[in-house]
Amino acid sequence: MPDPKHDAAPGAAAPSRFPIDPADLIAGLGRGLVVIESFDDEHPRMTAAEVSMRTGIPRTAARRYLLSLCHFGYAETDGKRFWLAPRVLRLGQSYLDAARLPRLVMPFIQRLSMATGETVNVSVLDGHEVVYVARSNSPRVVSIGFHAGARVPAHVVAPGTVLLAALPDEALQAWIAAYGLAGFSAGTVTAPEVFLAQVRAARAQDGWISRGALDPGLVGVAVPLKDRRGETKACVGMTLQAQFWDDAQIHSKLLPALLETAQTLRGLI
Repeated sequence: MPDPKHDAAPGAAAPSRFPIDPADLIAGLGRGLVVIESFDDEHPRMTAAEVSMRTGIPRTAARRYLLSLCHFGYAETDGKRFWLAPRVLRLGQSYLDAARLPRLVMPFIQRLSMATGETVNVSVLDGHEVVYVARSNSPRVVSIGFHAGARVPAHVVAPGTVLLAALPDEALQAWIAAYGLAGFSAGTVTAPEVFLAQVRAARAQDGWISRGALDPGLVGVAVPLKDRRGETKACVGMTLQAQFWDDAQIHSKLLPALLETAQTLRGLI
């Protein structure tokens, strides 16, 4: 499974989704989380100065946040460089354990997986990334697909196109302008006008097939998970081996099953 690199600076925080009174805001908490998010596969160990450069937080303050993370068990250090400790995994796992959606969808995606022989995922949009929050256990001995907790740039996977289709055009254009469309393979769409047309098509079709946008050997298919009011809350989809599935087969065998599962869940979400 490809491991796409994040293409947005961690210090570039997304606009607040929940504005609050400034008197209630603990800005230090937000900066501490930004420090945690600054670590990735390309920056697994950093000095305070490097964290400062990646987050925009002054070096002295970045060092204090890093030392505090070490104190609470979320990071470790050799005195110069810092790296995250396994305890950080508790932060994401707490969501997967406590959130209603991952627990609710599991029986349904397990049933769909057994019926189709493919791994099924449920995902949500978080900024410029798709976050996979639930995954079925594939009946195959070797399966492909993203594990729960995986994050992938939204424009290179079918769930991203479907989730972005829930945005009005003005918000969608602002999203493209804010995050850009980095290339990951020869099949990645990087032209904003082409991607915008694809998202509009996914909106009209209530689903999308993405072939080779992240990896030439993979094809993804996804449909929206809507609530009773028709609002898209998540996405259910599959990641498939392109050599075994052409678009006609996906349309005839997988899309109807995905749509049926999404319709069943609509009354429960």
